[in-house]
Amino acid sequence: MKTILQATDLTRHYEVGQGFLSKGHTVKALNGVSFSLASGKTLAVVGESGCGKSTLARQLTLIESPTSGSLVLDGQDIASATAAQRKAMRAKVQMVFQNPYASLNPRSKIGTQLSDPLAINTSLNAKEREERVRLMMSKVGLRPEHYHRYPHMFSGGQRQRIAIARAMILNPKIVIADEPTSALDVSIQAQVLNLFMDLQAEFNTTYVFISHNLSVVEHVANDVMVMYLGRAVEISSKTTLYAQPLHPYTKALLSATPTIHPEDRQIKIKIMGELPSPLNPPSGCAFHKRCPFADARCQQEEPQLRTLGNTQVACHHVERIN
Repeated sequence: MKTILQATDLTRHYEVGQGFLSKGHTVKALNGVSFSLASGKTLAVVGESGCGKSTLARQLTLIESPTSGSLVLDGQDIASATAAQRKAMRAKVQMVFQNPYASLNPRSKIGTQLSDPLAINTSLNAKEREERVRLMMSKVGLRPEHYHRYPHMFSGGQRQRIAIARAMILNPKIVIADEPTSALDVSIQAQVLNLFMDLQAEFNTTYVFISHNLSVVEHVANDVMVMYLGRAVEISSKTTLYAQPLHPYTKALLSATPTIHPEDRQIKIKIMGELPSPLNPPSGCAFHKRCPFADARCQQEEPQLRTLGNTQVACHHVERIN
């Protein structure tokens, strides 16, 4: 199966607080993340707020350039790409944002907002653009009369459908979905998730699905990458990760996931303390201050991802605790 996206030691640091009388600090928002993604599949990226999920999304959508590392999209290394190549690559990667209320222009009709990407990136004439827009609207469950309406005339679920249509209108290779259902009512979330899956089946689109909700992830993902303080701590197929999580942090996240099925309920694993600040990360393993299995080695030596069976995991004691 073709690899559509390959990230190697992807890093993004920010300099903050630097001024005439103040010393600057470096925030290591993304600190050496490596993964690959096959065409037509879904990679879910999960973790607490502040773990680097949204920073990763900005790298993948070419909104920001990485501080170091490489990102190869459809065989093209972004770091070595020319300005013209980067522009063409941006059309291959689209994004669905978390808040459907903020991601649409309130003063522009829906038909216009969906047509604009076509006007910028294609040679279609006005009639052809309208036909393409109306076809995509029908695919996401919007009616023909919605073409001339403004965003305030739609519900939250409908607005997210509009945002999905806008992301799909250029037939991109990859769609980055950043918490696309968290602002929606629970009754609407399943409809939107099913829409994502239907579009993927039809267009063979590759998804990077960013979420903190492991119940949502289980519904849509093929593979899962668990992140903690800017690093990947576990990467596995969805089936393997949910059946046999290896990293203590992954175990804790899964134990906190609510379920209505008594046979699936797990003993709750309580994580002590707060997520450390990326301005002052702990030495060694970033999770050691909250991990019940940490020892002196964890405090001093940072674990690297290593392969155990079908899982990549970054933990010194994974064999002992599983």
